[in-house]
Amino acid sequence: MRFSSYALPALAANLAAAMPRPQDIDLDMVIDTPDPTYTQAVGVAAQTVTYDTASLIAAATSAVSSVSVEISDVLSQTAVATNAKRAAPTTCAPQPSGATSAPTYAANADNAANFLANTYYASVASAAPTPSGYSQAFVAQQASNNAFGYMGYDTFDTYDVVTCAQRCTAKDGCVSINIYFERDPSVNPDDTSCSNPSSVTMIKCVYWGGPVSQDNAVNQGQTRGGFTVAIAGSNGYVTTQIKTPAGYQAGVPYGKFAINAPYDIQGYNTFMGSKLFTSTWDTAACAAYCDSQTAYNKATAPKDGTPYKICNFYNTYVLTAHKADGSVVPQGQYCALYTEAWPIKYATNGGQWRGQDQYVVSYSFGFPKNNPGIDPTVGDSNGAVYQAVADIKWSKLQPFCSAYLGYTNPVSTSIAISTVVPVVTSTAYSTTTVSAVAKRAAPSSLSIPADLKKYQSSVISSACAMQVTAASSTSVLTTFSTVTAAASTTVTTIVSTATAAAGPAFTAAISFLRADAKYVLFCSDAYLAQQPDLVPLQCNIETQMGSTSRTGTLSCTATAKQGEFNTFVVGQTPDGQSNLVMAESGVPVVTADGSTFFDATLTIGF
Repeated sequence: MRFSSYALPALAANLAAAMPRPQDIDLDMVIDTPDPTYTQAVGVAAQTVTYDTASLIAAATSAVSSVSVEISDVLSQTAVATNAKRAAPTTCAPQPSGATSAPTYAANADNAANFLANTYYASVASAAPTPSGYSQAFVAQQASNNAFGYMGYDTFDTYDVVTCAQRCTAKDGCVSINIYFERDPSVNPDDTSCSNPSSVTMIKCVYWGGPVSQDNAVNQGQTRGGFTVAIAGSNGYVTTQIKTPAGYQAGVPYGKFAINAPYDIQGYNTFMGSKLFTSTWDTAACAAYCDSQTAYNKATAPKDGTPYKICNFYNTYVLTAHKADGSVVPQGQYCALYTEAWPIKYATNGGQWRGQDQYVVSYSFGFPKNNPGIDPTVGDSNGAVYQAVADIKWSKLQPFCSAYLGYTNPVSTSIAISTVVPVVTSTAYSTTTVSAVAKRAAPSSLSIPADLKKYQSSVISSACAMQVTAASSTSVLTTFSTVTAAASTTVTTIVSTATAAAGPAFTAAISFLRADAKYVLFCSDAYLAQQPDLVPLQCNIETQMGSTSRTGTLSCTATAKQGEFNTFVVGQTPDGQSNLVMAESGVPVVTADGSTFFDATLTIGF
C-alpha cells in the first residue's frame, strides 16, 4: 500500500448542478447502524485504544450484498476500546500531576472562569507550528473533539505538536490529532470532603482514526463532583498522507462533499451499494469491500446474460450527525461503490436531513481503479440494455415496445379476372397470399414512458426487441366469382383461403368490381398505441378508366378486439377522394355521378 499527499482544492468552482436521480446517502442503513462509542479515561496519564485491522478487513470482505443493492446491508461491528488499566478507586485519590510548563493558580483564583480567561493558552496554541504531513483544522479553541475513531491519548509536559503528530503517524489507522490544555482536579472529587479540589493543567495529545474539525470540536468539558473540567488552547491537525490501496489510483479529495452519481449517458445506474464502518477511517476497508463485491457479483451472475456489476470506483467519507438537541454524533466511515469513476464535478452532496437531524459529509475521497473501465460520458450501453429490460418487465411495458418497434407483415396479392360473353359472363377472382416477411415500420413518435426516458433511443430499441414476442395472426381473404346470363343472373361464390405467417402487425388486400372500370384497393393497417383496440385501415385506391388513371385515399375504420373475428364492409368511390358510400354486402351502389359499383367483404383475423 502506498501513500499520497493531497491539498484540499477550492471545490466550489468545480461543482456541477445535480443531474436527475442522484445517488443519495442511505440514511436508513446509517440510522440502523449502532453509533460508534468511546470512553475517555479519567485519572490516568495515558490511554491506548487498539483496533484489530485484520478483523475489520475480514468484515469488509465478508459483508458483501447481492446485485440487488436495495436489500438490507450486513453491518460491521463497532470496535471495542481497551482502556488503560487504572488503580482501584480510593476516596479523594491523587490524580496525575499537571504539566510543569502550564500556569498555576492561587487558591482564591483557582476556578474555571479564570482558566478560560487566561490568554496564555491561546497564545501558545496560535504559535504552534503545523507538523509536516498534516494540515491545521482549527486553532486555539476552548473545546476538544468528539470525532470518529477514538484511539486514546498521551499527556505531555509541554505543548509539543510535532511529537503528538509523529506518534499519530506511527499508529496504524490514526489520521488526526487534537492537542489542548485541560483543567483537571488534583484529586478524585468523589467525596464531599474533596468535591472541589485545587486544579492541575494537563496537556493532552488525543489520537483519532477519523478527521478532527471545527464542527466536531464540541466538548467544552464536564463536571466531576463539584469540580469543573475546562479546555483551552485546543488545536486540531489532519494528516495529508492518505493510503492508496493496491490496484487503485491515488485518492481524489472532495472535502465536505460526496459523489452525487446520476445515470451515465446511456441511462445505466452505476451505483453498486454502500456500507458504514464504525471503527476507524481506513481506505483499505473500502477497497476490500469494493473488490469483494465484484467477486460476489461474478460468482452469482444472472444466467440470462445480464452483465454482473464490476466495482471500478469508490467514494469514502466520514458521516456525522448534527442532532436536533445540539449534539454532534459521528456515524462512521461511509463507503459507496460504483461501476464507473465519476469526476470531481459530481461531488456535490454535502449531506442530507432526516427530520430535524442533519447528516454532514467530511474527509471525502474518491478512489478509481488503475483501470477504471467505461467513462460515464460514454456509458455502459450493454448494461443499460439489460437494465431497461428489467424496467420493461417491472412496469409491464411490452405493449409500448410493440408499438415503438412498429412491426408489419406485408402481404403480396395477385388478382386474375376472366369474362365470358355474350350470354353468360363469368368473372373469377383468385387471391394468393405468399409468406410474410416482417419489416420494421418508420421510427415511432410515441411518448416514451417515464421509466424509460433516461435511456438512449438505441438502448430502448434493443431492450424492446428482447421483450416483444410476435403476436399470432391470420389474414383470410374472400373472393367472388359472378356469372351473368341473358334472362337471369347467377352468382357463384368461390372462397380461396391462404394463411400468412404470424407477425406482430396486420395487412390485407381487396379488389372491387365495377361495370366500366377496374379498381384495385390495397389496405395496410396500423396500431394506435393510445387505443390498442381500435384498428384504423389506411387505404390507397388506384382507378383505371380508359386511358385515365387517378389515385386517392379512402379511410375505412372498424373496431376489433384480439381473439375475435369481424367482417368489414367497405365502400368504393369512383374518384377515390369523395362520395364515400358504405353499403351492405352484395348490394350494388349508385354514387352521386351515376356510377355503379359493387362493394366487397373483407374478413381479417386478429
